[in-house]
Amino acid sequence: MYIRKSTRTYKEKTYTNHLLVESIQTPKGPRQRIICSLGSLEPGPAEEWLGLAHKLQSALQGQESLPESSEQIQEWVEKARSKKRGTTPPEEDRSELTVTVQADKIEIEQAREAGPVHVGHQLWSQLGMNSILQEAGLSQRACTLTEVMTLNRLICPRSEHAMPDWIRRTALGDILKEDFSQLQDEALYRNLDRLHPNREHIERELANKEKTMFNLDDTVYLYDLTSTYFEGQAQANPQAKRGYSRDKRPDCKQVVVGLVLDRDGFPKAHEIFDGNMQDRRSLDKMLDALEKRTGKRAGATVIVDRGMAFDENLEQIRKRGLHYLVAGLQPERNQWLDELENDDGWEQVHRTPSPRNPFQKKSRVEIKRQQKDGVVYILCRSEGREEKDRAIRETQEAKLIADLNKLQQRVAKGRLKEENKIQRAIGRLQERYPRVARYYEISYDSVNKNLSWKELADKKTIAKKLDGSMFSRRIGRI
Repeated sequence: MYIRKSTRTYKEKTYTNHLLVESIQTPKGPRQRIICSLGSLEPGPAEEWLGLAHKLQSALQGQESLPESSEQIQEWVEKARSKKRGTTPPEEDRSELTVTVQADKIEIEQAREAGPVHVGHQLWSQLGMNSILQEAGLSQRACTLTEVMTLNRLICPRSEHAMPDWIRRTALGDILKEDFSQLQDEALYRNLDRLHPNREHIERELANKEKTMFNLDDTVYLYDLTSTYFEGQAQANPQAKRGYSRDKRPDCKQVVVGLVLDRDGFPKAHEIFDGNMQDRRSLDKMLDALEKRTGKRAGATVIVDRGMAFDENLEQIRKRGLHYLVAGLQPERNQWLDELENDDGWEQVHRTPSPRNPFQKKSRVEIKRQQKDGVVYILCRSEGREEKDRAIRETQEAKLIADLNKLQQRVAKGRLKEENKIQRAIGRLQERYPRVARYYEISYDSVNKNLSWKELADKKTIAKKLDGSMFSRRIGRI
């Protein structure tokens, strides 16, 4: 319902009337039906008419608890009801079928979320996940638990301990026709134990299904690692070991997780490695796992970071007939310093802003192509990288000089006398600040008991200016 303004001129005088109308469907199309006349609502603002129409509609439907109701509204309601009784046959009179609702006494019980889980269930069905899991030997109950656990990860990630409560707050029980009232976290933990041994079959079949559905490109693979740690001894897990912690928790045991994605972001394979596994040691095993999931794809390109850019890793990629794209190591970048300084031959990369943020400002990036010993190098210059690395380098440089001053005072005051201990202290500072320590010459004069340092003025000074703004990518070809 809404309010429509009507005007009529009689004897050079304009009369204004406001009508409460509703839209109805007729054999000839939508038409407006007048409910009642409200008279003139002026000088009231037109912005309030819609709210008034909603109040009248609620009152006509039998809702009595209108906190802002007035005698005028009740008068209009009675007028509209009397008009409907006079024009509508008694057997079709809506006023006889209305139910009174007191809005201030309404209580909500067992509210459940239906929309996201319904969409997720439809996607699960289109992927044929139940058939894939059953082919792997899982029961129907295990398939159901796997679905609700997957939807939780996509919609509202929770731990297995908190997951049953979330499941009961959704409409998954009605959608899947399952009773989750007694579901406990132990059943979810056990379901993970059933999924893990069958991950190869599941990932292979899912990758084939996704490729067919979404027409995915399988010529580019991105590989990287992360880690997750345990709050405890994890004595029953032989893979839980202490190693390089990406979570800054070297005191905890961990496992390393390797994941391969395609260029569209679809996962292709994952593996769990020992917690002390080096990145470079995992590449060969991960390539084996990728071949089992997707088959051998000669000519595809594997993209990894500089932690896996060693010669043995590149050879592992080449012997499988694959190309590679890796970030160059520091020694490789140093050999291109002259080219990085030369302003000839650079090409600017056009960077399109994100569709979600059309006003996003992209930093300037330039590239130059070079080739040496059958390997293609892409030299890059970036304004954003320059600013970031300069800030990091200046921060580390200030900390290095501050620690050198402290060490110098310890030596001058005689608190540190033995030369071998002084040299070890210098070595620890160089390890702590490798980004800037290589540009300084630190020496200790054992005769004069003097610790000094100076900034190098050779080729490394140029590298200091360049390493923040310039880097290289190494592309391998068969």
